[in-house]
Amino acid sequence: RLSSGLVAPQERLAPAEGERIVRLVAHHVGTEVHPGSPRVSAELPETGERFEGLLPPVVAAPSFAIRKPAVAVFTLEDYAAAGIMTAGQADVLRQAVVDRRNILVAGGTSTGKTTLANALLAEVAKTSDRVVLIEDTRELQCRAANLVALRTKDGVASLSDLVRSSLRLRPDRIPIGEVRGAEALDLLKAWGTGHPGGIGTIHAGTAIGALRRLEQLIQEAVVTVPRALIAETIDLIAVLSGRGVARRLTELAGVNGLGDDSDYALSPAGERQ
Repeated sequence: RLSSGLVAPQERLAPAEGERIVRLVAHHVGTEVHPGSPRVSAELPETGERFEGLLPPVVAAPSFAIRKPAVAVFTLEDYAAAGIMTAGQADVLRQAVVDRRNILVAGGTSTGKTTLANALLAEVAKTSDRVVLIEDTRELQCRAANLVALRTKDGVASLSDLVRSSLRLRPDRIPIGEVRGAEALDLLKAWGTGHPGGIGTIHAGTAIGALRRLEQLIQEAVVTVPRALIAETIDLIAVLSGRGVARRLTELAGVNGLGDDSDYALSPAGERQ
């Protein structure tokens, strides 16, 4: 089943205890945390929970959050059975993977973008394609027989670095955990020139908003946005909204190039009944 999302513990920690936990995690990952560097992003050992910790002065009191990885992949069939999407929408997504379309999964925080991306990767795993997966935090789950998983490391390899490196690994598909910076341009070029069938997530509330957000990210690398490249490369956008039992696939849109007004031409794909 889908997780219930945010869970509030019954116990309360004193500020000193919270600070001790943040410092313990910082020690585990070999980093220093102090007023000049009060943030810790890490993965907990063995089980891989994501940890984000903050100390003053950026917060009034020590604060941290732990995000647990999914214990099982929620399939497209599960999505349809739970009413999050229709069977028709699931069929469209499944066929898009088979046809090696480039898919963006959009939504706000905690709407389940990674969970849906994992469901799509479960479909990818049914193929014989060589998959080179790129992410900065371990979230994606892919059981493809021919898989290379790349992860960023601060000061060593950025997402842009790994996208460029992936091209030398003879990939058939290059999924990415989250498109969030200048790597968007490198990724589009990779997806559009011989490596179709990509899957990525992006923070946006609508399909057109996802494309606008992609433009903003590309502008971190170049001044002029290659709108034609975006329109030619991105094939399908799945938009999630809501949390927990209220989660729904609210928009599934195909990208049909540019219209007469030079803006993106979108059309519904597998509308909700």
